Amino acid sequence: MDKKYIMSLDQGTTSSRAVIFDRKGKKLSAVSKEFPQIFPEGAFVEHDPMDILSSQLGSAKEAIEAAGISPEEIAAIGIANQRETTIIWDKQTGKPVYNAIVWQCRRTADICARFESQGLTKFFKDKTGLIIDPYFSATKIKWILDNVDGVRERAQLGELLFGTVDCWLIWNLTGGKVHATDCSNASRTMLFNIHTISWDKEILGLLGIPESILPEVRECSGSFGVTDKTVFGTEIPITGCAGDQQSALFGQCCFHEGDVKNTYGTGGFLLMNTGSTPTDSSSGLLTTVAWSINGKVSYALEGSVFVSGAVVKWLRDELMIIKTAEETDAAARSVPDNGGVYFVPAFVGLGTPYWQPDARGTVTGLTRGTGKNHIIRAALEAIAYQTADVLDAMEKDTGKLGSIKVDGGASQNDFLMEFQADILGRSVIRPSNIESTAMGAAFLAGLGCGFWSSAEELSVLCESQREFSPSMGAEKREELLSGWKKAVTAAISIK
Repeated sequence: MDKKYIMSLDQGTTSSRAVIFDRKGKKLSAVSKEFPQIFPEGAFVEHDPMDILSSQLGSAKEAIEAAGISPEEIAAIGIANQRETTIIWDKQTGKPVYNAIVWQCRRTADICARFESQGLTKFFKDKTGLIIDPYFSATKIKWILDNVDGVRERAQLGELLFGTVDCWLIWNLTGGKVHATDCSNASRTMLFNIHTISWDKEILGLLGIPESILPEVRECSGSFGVTDKTVFGTEIPITGCAGDQQSALFGQCCFHEGDVKNTYGTGGFLLMNTGSTPTDSSSGLLTTVAWSINGKVSYALEGSVFVSGAVVKWLRDELMIIKTAEETDAAARSVPDNGGVYFVPAFVGLGTPYWQPDARGTVTGLTRGTGKNHIIRAALEAIAYQTADVLDAMEKDTGKLGSIKVDGGASQNDFLMEFQADILGRSVIRPSNIESTAMGAAFLAGLGCGFWSSAEELSVLCESQREFSPSMGAEKREELLSGWKKAVTAAISIK
């Protein structure tokens, strides 16, 4: 093959990123563009879909230029994306009928509570592997159909299309020729039967969602069409697609049953590859599709932390006690401990294992001696505590856990990684390339177009950079975790 590169489009919650990789999995360039967050009221969170698109296209074109290559040298594009975020648009004009409702948004809590009161929790879990929660796309779609004038009628007439962010990008990149998603993203909508690998007609009927607006579901590695020539000046195949967390699992080469990774992004997401059989959780974890390749479906158990690295952005942008995320490491080390301060960043409720959509952010243990560095340290520690909660649930469900592979922006913080290892009591392994989400999309695209030949070839490209080993004693660990549990109880009780 004369093509030399793979381009990943990593569309996240707060920024759109593009990364160019060579055949050895080395990063040639990476460009990231932030875009506005929209908070109409309370726990409502939205994005302008056109901001998502323009920032992603802009980062892609700049990444190509920064790498010093031509678009003709790119073998394929892989897409990873913020999941569950919901967009509905006009199939003729391409214009969204409403802003994208972001995965963090809690506006559909009442709809979810109504379904729960009707005894439908097991119904949804058995089919989709998910719990009933505003997190997922299904009730977001229903909200738009019910609350935006004329939309339900237009949807029933076949004039509108729904998609998660991957689908929105694919549709626009192909000039409106392909309306498709992959099975990992579909499995996060609460509309998808993970056993039959198809949209569930019974659920669609219950929510009043016309099947005609839904995209075709394809495998994660394979054809999603080609880019329209007007986008990059040439046609580039799109041959890989996965939700960002499944993509990170693939990018960390967690190809075997029992492999675990944790991504510290805007949210925090810990996934375990459970192989070819879906594993039911009794500890608040979600059962989800990891990926589908060559007719074989792999599944994962997942724990979701709604606010992880986003708490650092909050310290910077809202509290304004830091100027950059990088300075939090030194700030946390400048105090000997948290001074009894615990920070529960439940800005949009609590995810795994609590699933409390009405919980609110809480800081406990403040004294006259509390300084800003105690709060900064407590915020970093909160990221680790939330991960520990998820890992504890995962261990209860599976009984087998070893070291944890980590990635995402906040994994660059050495203090956080050291504290994470301490509070888990197990090793944390950080790769040399923390672009695991983008790497996973590249791997899927590369397999889909023949750029790489097998998972075994990809495993050679995965390198470890540093292992963080625990040094904290068990008694101290239990003391800190006990304080965290009390703080979480306080956050839940506020509502």
